Amino acid sequence: MMTSSFSGWGSGLLGVLIFSGSLPATRVAVGGLDPFFLTSARAVLAGLLALCLLALFNEKQPSRSDLKSLVIVALGVVIGFPLLTALALQHITAAHSIVFIGLLPLATASFGVLRGGERPAAMFWVFSVLGSAAVVCFALSQSAEASLVGDLFMVAAILLCGLGYAEGAQLSRRLGGWQVISWALVLSLPLMVALAVSTWPVTLSGLSLPVWLSLGYVSVFSMLVGFVFWYRGLALGGTAGVGQLQLLQPFFGLILAAALLAEPIAPSMIAITIFVVICVAGAKRFS
Repeated sequence: MMTSSFSGWGSGLLGVLIFSGSLPATRVAVGGLDPFFLTSARAVLAGLLALCLLALFNEKQPSRSDLKSLVIVALGVVIGFPLLTALALQHITAAHSIVFIGLLPLATASFGVLRGGERPAAMFWVFSVLGSAAVVCFALSQSAEASLVGDLFMVAAILLCGLGYAEGAQLSRRLGGWQVISWALVLSLPLMVALAVSTWPVTLSGLSLPVWLSLGYVSVFSMLVGFVFWYRGLALGGTAGVGQLQLLQPFFGLILAAALLAEPIAPSMIAITIFVVICVAGAKRFS
């Protein structure tokens, strides 16, 4: 049990590291691509890769009883979160969006309780709320720009993402982590192909290299590779507990944003990061 939990937290951390590049990459990509086309294109590319993986390993199709859960996963993490964050990042900065990523662990834990029947101890919620509050306060202090429209898009994105994470974690215990996201991507493929065709840009020749690289990152890593580690981590270590690792995602994201967008890293980031690590450790202790 101890080995399984440790492996779950390690896999979850790798997933968080990969996901940390999603918002900065999306911010770059929407500078040259329509949010609807970006959402559909990344899903189509990832879906085709997933289809190849499923065929290569000759995976059996999920049972009829699993289809409802796969639809929830697809709506949450294949369609909902990518589209809503892309729309939000047309109105707010990547730094401001971190405010909402700090709330994702609470959303994931809450849906883990509602959908998965997990019952973490009361102290887990104390550490979870403290960590989320610290991330939100820090992110607010770093962002001078705000938009009600962008904020509402991000709130909806966080709710759908938390639901998709929790549902996928439960399904991963039966199907496996990479199989869950692969089947969800394949299930979404017809709709995403239709959306990609209907929103296809007049021309793609004028896109800059950073836009192409960002599209590649969110397609391969954010939509597929990251979930292989993330769902495995949630399944092995518990949705509520491992989900607290998402508290570290904003700080990893800020580091990437600083590297890509030349944004300075505030000294207070170090202190807040230490506090958040303590909260994550506390949440793990009582999950």
